[in-house]
Amino acid sequence: MMKSRSPINPKNKKAYIKWASIAAAALVALVAVFWLYTEEKSTDPVNNNSATAPSQSQQPATSEDSPEEKAAKEEAAKEQAAKEKAAEEQAAKEKAAEEQAAKEKAAEEKAIKEQASKEAAEKKVAEEQAAKEVAEKKAAEEKAAEQKAASGKKLDATQYAEDTALPSKPTIISGVLLANKQHPLPATYAPGEVKEARSAFESMRADALKAGIDLTAFSTYRGFDRQKELYAGYVAKDGQQAADRYSARPGYSEHQTGLAFDIGESGQEQHWASSSFGDTKGGKWLKDNAHNYGFILRYPKGAENITGYMHESWHYRYVGKKVATDIHSKGITLEEYLGVN
Repeated sequence: MMKSRSPINPKNKKAYIKWASIAAAALVALVAVFWLYTEEKSTDPVNNNSATAPSQSQQPATSEDSPEEKAAKEEAAKEQAAKEKAAEEQAAKEKAAEEQAAKEKAAEEKAIKEQASKEAAEKKVAEEQAAKEVAEKKAAEEKAAEQKAASGKKLDATQYAEDTALPSKPTIISGVLLANKQHPLPATYAPGEVKEARSAFESMRADALKAGIDLTAFSTYRGFDRQKELYAGYVAKDGQQAADRYSARPGYSEHQTGLAFDIGESGQEQHWASSSFGDTKGGKWLKDNAHNYGFILRYPKGAENITGYMHESWHYRYVGKKVATDIHSKGITLEEYLGVN
């Protein structure tokens, strides 16, 4: 059988009711406060926006640029692109200019080096040529001295050297080829008519024509064999002693050098190879002007003991303008100019 509960003590019942009422009131107050709080929060626009609205950086753009703004942006982009392009072009120009300057500098340095090398080579050649000319002149002087000593008297240019053997190479002094009775040529020396001499003669002839004088070179280069034939004929005709005064023995003729020109005047053939040519208009013009073209009168009057041959007014020798002008101005012979008289 179940035991029945004991009845609530009236005193305790009052206390229970009191605390239950207090608890209920507190619960009601708490619910009211919570309701007021939530209501106020839902109606506050500032808090509501800050709580629910995304940040400006997170909020997507919902409006498009205006046409003016869009055009301004496009123009700004174009200007920026143009600036970048101009900068690139300027950089390319500066680079090209630097490369061109480098090339020009390299070319200039190369040209300077080449010029210096060329000048050094030319100087060396000039020095060697000068030394060669000095040696040749000395050799010629020694040969002349030996011949003079051997004869025991002053060298006679009209006489042939006692040594009749022809040399292996021609005599060249100070760059000038010499052929006379003491300085023969090799039998094999056969240059033909020298082109430079022919060109000089043609220039001289052209200027003489302006003065009404028609010059002609009726005899220039003659080889060894041809001179041999001519000399033999002169000896047979006039004898060797007479022939030696106006004709060279083979190997001793200036005509074999290709630089000697026997000159006359067209239409005046009677004066060719004659002393009378010197008295003609053409002969006088030639004597006064030949040096301007590089020619000298090879055998002038009164110089037979120096040149070895009698006067020949028609026989001219090409030696170049500088030498010819010097010889003409001093009134000397080629032998005197070369110092072998």
